[in-house]
Amino acid sequence: MEVAEAAGEGVIHYLPVELFDGVVINMQTMYMSWLTMAVVAVIVFAATRKAEIIPSGIQNVVEVFIDWLNGLMEGNMGSEGRRAAAPFVITLFLYLFIGNEIGLLPQVGAHLTSPTNDINVTLGMAITVSLTVYVFGVMRNGLGYFKHFIQPSFLFLPLNLLEELSKPTTMALRLFGNILAGEILLIVLYKLAPWVIPDIWIGFSLIVGFIQAFIFTMLTMTAIAPVFRSHH
Repeated sequence: MEVAEAAGEGVIHYLPVELFDGVVINMQTMYMSWLTMAVVAVIVFAATRKAEIIPSGIQNVVEVFIDWLNGLMEGNMGSEGRRAAAPFVITLFLYLFIGNEIGLLPQVGAHLTSPTNDINVTLGMAITVSLTVYVFGVMRNGLGYFKHFIQPSFLFLPLNLLEELSKPTTMALRLFGNILAGEILLIVLYKLAPWVIPDIWIGFSLIVGFIQAFIFTMLTMTAIAPVFRSHH
């Protein structure tokens, strides 16, 4: 957290507000999270408002992404896993994709940043993924799902717990580091060379934002997949 604050001091403004002793909320992160959710909701509403058998426009774009994600889920989690996890995975990807890119919009009268440039957001999402895996695991296999923590022997419990903690941590740090570094570099480029070069970097960052959303989503599918494989 100290690294994030040092890196973003004077560049990325989190607008921290202390609600009471020891509890601080980064209001900029909250604003951008709400904006991201609103954009996702508008896109989905626009795509489904007048759905047609032969899609076109925004409906076609959204369906391309959904079909692509369904194919990935089918290949990684099987039909049962896809049916169970599709709403969560698709929503997660759309939020990440829009959230990663929103910080690259022109700064017109507002300080726009990606909500995913805040370690609190990425860690919260990674923990949510882990909890979702546990929920699916208990739903499919009962409390016996947690037996894998003591396999192949009870002596492996500390190592298995450490691995379980490292997964969301690495997922969160990877996403957070890439997005924060990209936004800081973009701001620096605008100060050093305000023409052409920042525009090139924006194009590159758009690709990076998509790739990071894809990686996080794939790691989510990979984490959920063993639940359905063990069930069978």
